[in-house]
Amino acid sequence: MFEHLRHKPGTALLRPRELVIACSAFRSRVNLSSVVRTAGCCGVERIIACGNAKLDPKIARDGADNVEIEVRRSLPPVLKKMREEGYTVIALEQATNSKSLHEISFPRKAVIVLGNERTGLKEDELACVDECVEIPVWGSPHSYNVATAGAMAMYEYCRQFPTG
Repeated sequence: MFEHLRHKPGTALLRPRELVIACSAFRSRVNLSSVVRTAGCCGVERIIACGNAKLDPKIARDGADNVEIEVRRSLPPVLKKMREEGYTVIALEQATNSKSLHEISFPRKAVIVLGNERTGLKEDELACVDECVEIPVWGSPHSYNVATAGAMAMYEYCRQFPTG
């Protein structure tokens, strides 16, 4: 027999996550809000968002209170600075020489870069990354929604570093 546990508290982390999510300008605030909610669930404390970064509080929920959102004009300067600070910058993108999400070992200190829903990452953004990771697709359409893909990548990072 099972009993439903509504809003069970999250598992405490032994150390802060060293994962940052960097988002190119999204077309939809629903996608950014979903990314923020997932980041909150995963214990990610920082998101860098480009463009007109607005949240829908009904979608972002408590993530909006627990995740710091920095709004920047463009990603390349941010990604270059993150690399200088010792982060490995990993684009979630279908690209030449990309690795499958099934095969990647995330470094603890990482930035996951999410591209625009329609156009993905631009050439100048891709030039600033260390690796590209893609999520296998077995049907159509040929790629996942950006918020869904971001959630999968964050969850895989957390699976690899369950205590922070």
